[in-house]
Amino acid sequence: MAEIFILIPGRTSEQGCGISEGKFLDKYQQQINSLQVAPGDMQRLGLAEGDRVRLTSCERGQQVEVTVVEAKGDELPEGLLFIAYGDISSKLMGGDTHGSGMPTSKGIDVELEVLGK
Repeated sequence: MAEIFILIPGRTSEQGCGISEGKFLDKYQQQINSLQVAPGDMQRLGLAEGDRVRLTSCERGQQVEVTVVEAKGDELPEGLLFIAYGDISSKLMGGDTHGSGMPTSKGIDVELEVLGK
């Protein structure tokens, strides 16, 4: 069963450290390929760290599959998802820049479908 969430892409400090070491090394790749989910949402959806989910952009219909990690403590409210900027987050963003030169990258409505391990 799929559920609607709001995806907030952004930068992480680990991503910043990882980029200086190399974009193709594990430290960086783990950041851009891991979806942070609030602890309450993890429990409600029966998710465990390492499970896979499919995200579908409600606006564009683009789909990606990603590995889930539990967000720390109360850093992320229920109903919101976080992923570091990278290939996956870019696939879910629309191409319209509204004249700014940067596509809308915050508050993306996505449908989350649990795939399992």
